[in-house]
Amino acid sequence: MAERVSGPEIERLIQLLARLPGLGPRSARRAALHLIRKRDELLGPLADALQAAREKIVTCSVCGNVDTCDPCAVCQDARRDRATLIVVETVADLWALERAAALRARYHVLGGTLSPLDGVGPKDLNLASLVDRVAGDEVKEVILAVNATVDGQTTAHYITDLLAHLNVKTTRLAHGVPVGGELDYLDEGTLAAAMRARTDF
Repeated sequence: MAERVSGPEIERLIQLLARLPGLGPRSARRAALHLIRKRDELLGPLADALQAAREKIVTCSVCGNVDTCDPCAVCQDARRDRATLIVVETVADLWALERAAALRARYHVLGGTLSPLDGVGPKDLNLASLVDRVAGDEVKEVILAVNATVDGQTTAHYITDLLAHLNVKTTRLAHGVPVGGELDYLDEGTLAAAMRARTDF
């Protein structure tokens, strides 16, 4: 058994870093050593930022985004198209769409997807508030920006049925060949989806 080479505080730091996505034990050790070497420039400010985040970050009661204010900055933005609501699985998806800056609309974060195998049902997702928001007379289109997975598509179909009685257009993101993609490198499912979703040139 290997002997411990550092104190419990450092070991705890490594263990916590190793829980982050993309960091295994070795990467966590390297990150911890880098933070320790740059104690004044990195470790102190990072600790302060983490403490401030823990105290101030809240979940938006309107859309489910995370921010330091409620409603969040996106919901408070008066320049956004109030007739369009983009439904996403997670906050990470919301942030990705915002980085793309493709549409200045409002969002609704589901908090996951329906997954009977994992025990995730309709009551576990942010669906009731979605129906309430869409029932308001401002929303004219709901864009289902969910992942093209089995669970994502199951969730999209469920939401479509849920909103069927409301006077709202329901659309989804296009599937197919990515911009800059080469056909030879794409999988068969992507190619088939692209062929089905072909458009006029």
